[in-house]
Amino acid sequence: MTDTTATDPERVAQARERLISRDEAARLSSILSLLADPTRTRVLYALDAADELCVGDIALTLELGEDAVGYALRILRTAGMVARRKQGRTVYYRLADGFPEPLRMHCLRRLVEISDVAADD
Repeated sequence: MTDTTATDPERVAQARERLISRDEAARLSSILSLLADPTRTRVLYALDAADELCVGDIALTLELGEDAVGYALRILRTAGMVARRKQGRTVYYRLADGFPEPLRMHCLRRLVEISDVAADD
């Protein structure tokens, strides 16, 4: 870290006060990297829209193979973003309990809108 004088010490102090820790930033970065994959993001959107779907139905919805969907679900489940329920031989997936609704309803959609605007510039 360099030893410099702040141009606006009050704002520097405010930013430091609200800053997340390095560990929190690493965890957040890890979570956001999960969403960097279009298949995983679309799986989350499909589960948000339908509440619960099996692998085959998710594959049909996304027009993808079951292997690709199964792999995405395995990663999302390991990360705690989706949960599953078995009924007979069929496994149904849903967003994990406590999945943040503001993330689904606002943040992700808003990020898509922002990226559309940035692409137009």
